[in-house]
Amino acid sequence: MAIFVDENSWVLVQGLTGEQGRFHAARMRDYGTQVVAGVTPGRGGQQVDGVPVFDSVEEAVGETGANVAVIFVPAPFAADAILEAAGSEVPLIICVTEGIPVHDMARVYAHLGCRSTSRLVGPNCPGVISPGKANVGIIPGSVASPGHVGLVSRSGTLTYQIMEELTHMGIGQSTTVGIGGDPIVGTSFIDCLARFEEDPQTFAVVLIGEIGGEDEEKAAAFIAENVSKPVVAYIAGFTAPAGKRMGHAGAIVSGSKGTASAKAEALRAVGVMVGRNPSEVAGLVAKLPI
Repeated sequence: MAIFVDENSWVLVQGLTGEQGRFHAARMRDYGTQVVAGVTPGRGGQQVDGVPVFDSVEEAVGETGANVAVIFVPAPFAADAILEAAGSEVPLIICVTEGIPVHDMARVYAHLGCRSTSRLVGPNCPGVISPGKANVGIIPGSVASPGHVGLVSRSGTLTYQIMEELTHMGIGQSTTVGIGGDPIVGTSFIDCLARFEEDPQTFAVVLIGEIGGEDEEKAAAFIAENVSKPVVAYIAGFTAPAGKRMGHAGAIVSGSKGTASAKAEALRAVGVMVGRNPSEVAGLVAKLPI
């Protein structure tokens, strides 16, 4: 099995007619993902590489039955694109766009929490891949292989590295979820841990975190009470200086909070093995009795 996306995912691409939307839609299709529609207002009736384009998400869903939306819309318009997909009751919305203002995402988050059944992954995320079944977003399919280890990560690049190292060691993945590193995201570590715990084909989980915020500490508390499967973690930023913004996601350590050391300590305290560098993670997974 897999979580969030699989061979039954029918994908519509918001922003298909743009450079990034067209490029990554082609990559998703090459992987075998069912890309059934694109949405760009004013471009309805066109086709992009054989994929029909519609003026609205509502029209695209009605005509194609799409059940996943992936967003490559520029940042000033991306929040409205999310709300449009949610208004059309698309079950899963994956927003790759980075640079969305926090104020805009606060508005989206409030709407999704109160008036929507849609799940949002992202923004500022690489997407979701269930190897051999579907790839929605920008994760390179070449580093993935089917198997029984679930991954959830705040960092795109570290996700690719650790997936490649797992694959190189013959350790396949059930699903990899890039949740994004922005201050406000739709899907959390806890959401993914709960789904992996329920998935009978996921035998272990890799959690990839980074400095800033308290999400990893919250995940540790959830693991202690709710996760029976083994978890291995890596936290980026052990050498990050306090008070300095790091990376495009703006991760920051403030005082004694949000440090990699504090996060690693919280995870180790509940039995999670934590690698000191990304290359250690695959080796730790290989030692698990799974």
